[in-house]
Amino acid sequence: MTDARVCAVAEFQMSALKFSANISWLFTEFPEITRRLRAAASAGFQAVEAAWIYDTDITELKRVKDETGLEFVLINTPPGDLKNGDLGLGAVPGREQEFRRGLDLAVEYAKALDCSRIHLMAGRVPAEVDRTAVAMEMEDTFVQNLKHAAGVLSKEKILGLIEPINTRITDARYFLDSPHQAAGILQKVGHPNIKLQMDIYHWQIMDGNLTQNIRKYLPMTGHIQIAQVPDRHEPDSDGELNFSYLFKLLEELNYQGYIGCEYKPQRSTEAGLDWVRRYWTSHKDL
Repeated sequence: MTDARVCAVAEFQMSALKFSANISWLFTEFPEITRRLRAAASAGFQAVEAAWIYDTDITELKRVKDETGLEFVLINTPPGDLKNGDLGLGAVPGREQEFRRGLDLAVEYAKALDCSRIHLMAGRVPAEVDRTAVAMEMEDTFVQNLKHAAGVLSKEKILGLIEPINTRITDARYFLDSPHQAAGILQKVGHPNIKLQMDIYHWQIMDGNLTQNIRKYLPMTGHIQIAQVPDRHEPDSDGELNFSYLFKLLEELNYQGYIGCEYKPQRSTEAGLDWVRRYWTSHKDL
């Protein structure tokens, strides 16, 4: 192998990972989303993501985003009526029109913020209903809504994502709860503009086998999120996961997307950022 090819292979294998601050979880010392944006930029992040930003004026969000130079990489579709138990509407039969209206609102915000990804939230199995009794109907609803979303988002050059959320700790009634279920749904949707959102926290709780699952599903993944298991704190806090190993694995697999920091800081957000600063320092020349 020539020296040029050796260098090219080394560069391919050692591409540094990119991290975004999830401002629904980080910098919550500040109640206003715009102040969290400024705090993320001051801390060294070049990108942010958020769950729901629909209570914040879209013009103000864009102004602060432009002032800080931050990239907005992900937002969620509206959850529906949180007070009445909604957590997304994508797989909820009979709520298709509400899902479409929520998607249109998410697209409006995403376009204003130059945000290229929208998490299309599946929603919950109805209370007091057996999951297996409604699984087929909810999957059919989800697939049809995702096909509609694919058409809408592809015109805007926005990527749609679906995220399995664990039902053992976080939300017992969430419909989409494993990478295998999500992969099957993506196959039925059959559109390259709808991909998988890999939250390593949820995947470890529901299935484990992270090395093989990451290798298997990374080609269909459009975004990754991280937190330590089981307490959902910083990646370098005590827990089940070895993030040094997982980061090296993602580097070797040449993952080029963002990794969202979606965790609960143990103290202040700033006090818990040593892990990402160590990563930035060790990879500054890559």
